[in-house]
Amino acid sequence: MASYKPKNILITGAAGFIASHVANRLIRNYPEYKIVVLDKLDYCSNLKNLLPSRSSPNFKFVKGDIGSADLVNFLLITESIDTIMHFAAQTHVDNSFGNSFEFTKNNIYGTHVLLEACKVTGQIRRFIHVSTDEVYGETDEDAVVGNHEASQLLPTNPYSATKAGAEMLVMAYGRSYGLPVITTRGNNVYGPNQFPEKLIPKFILLAMRGKPLPIHGDGTNVRSYLYCEDVAEAFEVILHRGEVGHVYNIGTKKERRVIDVAKDICRLFNLDSDSNIKFVENRPFNDQRYFLDDEKLKNLGWSERTIWEEGLKKTIEWYTNNPDWWGDVSGALLPHPRMLMMPGIERQFDGSEDSSAAAAPRAVSSGRQDRMVVPSPKSSSSSPKLSYKFLIYGRTGWIGGLLGKLCERQGISYEYAKGRLEERSQLVADITNVKPTHVFNAAGVTGRPNVDWCESHKTETIRTNVVGTLNLADVCKEHNLLMMNFATGCIFEYDSGHPEGSGIGFKEEDKPNFTGSFYSKTKAMVEELLKEYDNVCTLRVRMPISSDLNNDRNFITKITRYNRVVNIPNSMTVLDELLPISIEMAKRNLRGIWNFTNPGVVSHNEILEMYQKYIDPEFKWVNFTLEEQAKVIVAPRSNNEMDASKLKKEFPELLHIKDSLIKYVFEPNKKVVET
Repeated sequence: MASYKPKNILITGAAGFIASHVANRLIRNYPEYKIVVLDKLDYCSNLKNLLPSRSSPNFKFVKGDIGSADLVNFLLITESIDTIMHFAAQTHVDNSFGNSFEFTKNNIYGTHVLLEACKVTGQIRRFIHVSTDEVYGETDEDAVVGNHEASQLLPTNPYSATKAGAEMLVMAYGRSYGLPVITTRGNNVYGPNQFPEKLIPKFILLAMRGKPLPIHGDGTNVRSYLYCEDVAEAFEVILHRGEVGHVYNIGTKKERRVIDVAKDICRLFNLDSDSNIKFVENRPFNDQRYFLDDEKLKNLGWSERTIWEEGLKKTIEWYTNNPDWWGDVSGALLPHPRMLMMPGIERQFDGSEDSSAAAAPRAVSSGRQDRMVVPSPKSSSSSPKLSYKFLIYGRTGWIGGLLGKLCERQGISYEYAKGRLEERSQLVADITNVKPTHVFNAAGVTGRPNVDWCESHKTETIRTNVVGTLNLADVCKEHNLLMMNFATGCIFEYDSGHPEGSGIGFKEEDKPNFTGSFYSKTKAMVEELLKEYDNVCTLRVRMPISSDLNNDRNFITKITRYNRVVNIPNSMTVLDELLPISIEMAKRNLRGIWNFTNPGVVSHNEILEMYQKYIDPEFKWVNFTLEEQAKVIVAPRSNNEMDASKLKKEFPELLHIKDSLIKYVFEPNKKVVET
C-alpha cells in the first residue's frame, strides 16, 4: 500500500481535546508538514492545549468558524491546503438534548461548508472526517462481535444523529464529486486537556474536590476507553496509510462499566467508593453499550499501547498538576450539565494575561509575523494564570542560584530545598512542606577547583551524584512530580563514529563512551538508571558559560586564567539562553534525555579570540597538546560534539553556539570600542 505524504494540513477544532493531541503530534514528528489550525474557541476549546506547538515554525493558528465559507475558502487557497483533518464539532450528548439546533449548525452545516470549499478549490488530496462510535447506536449486550465499518447506522440521540448526517454528506461528496474522503469512528477517548463535562475528567476533578461522583442510572452502561496519545497515533497512521473511500473504527475490545470507572478513580484517590458515588437520574436515552470491531485499523499497523491503569494514572496526575487549566468549570461538574455555547478560553499561549491588549486578533510570533493569529484576552479576570511552584535543589551552586533569579524575574513561585539528597526522609519533608508543581535538581558534586577532586573523594561523589539523585527521582515519582535533572554531556569523547570536526554529534540515545574521570563515570551510571523513571527530564549540560565573567565556574573565566590551554572544538551550554528554556521545558512537562547544549561546536582558541576582540585586545594565550595537558591533571577530560537537533526542533529559536556567545556573553560585556 502506497503511503500518503501531505504538505499543508488544515486541522479543524484543534484547540479542543483529541485534535490538539493530533496536531501537537504531527507538528512534533513531521517538521516538513505545515499545520494550520482553525478553531472558533468554543467553551470546550483552550489555546493552552496547543502550547507544545506554539514556537514551531510549521504551525499556524487561526481563530474562525468552519461555518464561514469565505474564511474556509480563503484558507484553503492562501495556505495551499492539500489535506483536511476535520475534528471540529459539538460533542457532548447531554448538551444535545437541550440545544440540538446548535449541534445541527456545527456538525452538519459546518461539515457541508468544508466539503463545498473542497469541491470548489479542487486541490484537496485527503479529507479525513472524524465521526463517533455512537452513530452505530446501541450494541446488543450479548454481542461478541463489535460493529464493523459496514454496519448500519442507528443513532439514538441528537448528537449522534448530527454526526451520522455529516457522514452522509461526506460519503455523498466522495461519490458525486470524487472527493478523496476517509471517515473514522472512535470509542471514548480520555487523557490530559479534556474539558471536564466528560465522564473521566469530571470524576477526577470532583474527587480532587472531595465531592461525590454522579452516576447516570445504575452505572451498568458499558463503554470502551482509549488513551489520547494512542488515538493521536491512530490518526497519524490513517493519515499516511488510510485508503480513500474507506471507514476506520478506532477502538478497543476492553470494555468497562461506568460504575467501575468511578470505583477505579475512587481507589486511586484513596476514597471509599460506597460513600463517594451518587446515583442520579438517567439522561433521556443512554445507550447501554457501544462495541467496535477494530481489526481493519490494526491491519494498517496500529494497536493500542496504553493500558487502562497506566492511562488513568497519567490522566489523574495531569489534572492534579493542572487544576485550573479550564478556569471555573462548576457548571460542567453538575450531574446533568447544560453548558451554553459560550466562547472558549482565549489565553495567550503562556497562560498569562495582558490587560492592556486590544480585543482584536493579534499575531503571536517569533520572527514570523504571519505564523499565528491569536485573540487577545478581553480582561485580566477572564483568564486565570497558571500557577507554578518550583522546588530547587542546589541553592549554593551556580545553576541553582541562577534558577532562583530566573524564577524571580518571571514571577514564578519557588523555594530552595532544605534537605540533603542522601536523606530520603528530608526530601519527603521538602515536598510535603513546599507542595511544588515541579522539582529542579541542580545539586551535585563536580569538585573544587575541578573534577580532579572526585578522584580522591569517590565515596562522597557516589553519595550525591548517584544515590542522592536516585533518591530524589524516586521520591518525586511517588508524589507524581516531574524532576528536571541537570546532568552532564561529559560522558562522551570523540571516536571513529563521531570524529572531531565531522559535525556528527552524539545523540540522546547513544551509549556513553567516556570513562576517563570518576565524575563522568558516576554521571553516566546515574543517567542509565534514571531511564527507568518516566518522571525525569535529564538535561545534559556541557562546559557551561554565562555572561558573568567573574564567576570561577564559568568556562570562559577558567580558560582565561589558565597558563596554557588545549584547542579542541566542543559543544557547550550558554546558560543565559538555555536556563530559561529549562523552565519552559518544565512547563511543557517534557521528559527523557536532552542534549542541553547550543547547536554546533566552538574551540578554545575561537572563544579566546572573541574574548580578545570584545573584552581585552591585549590578551594572550599559549596552547599545549592533550599529551602535555595529561601531565598536569589527574583525570582525563571529555571532548565531544553533542547533537542538539532534538532541542532545536522543540525550540527553533535556539542559537548556534558562536552566535549565542556573541549575543549573550560578549556583546553585553563588550569593552573594546571599534574604530
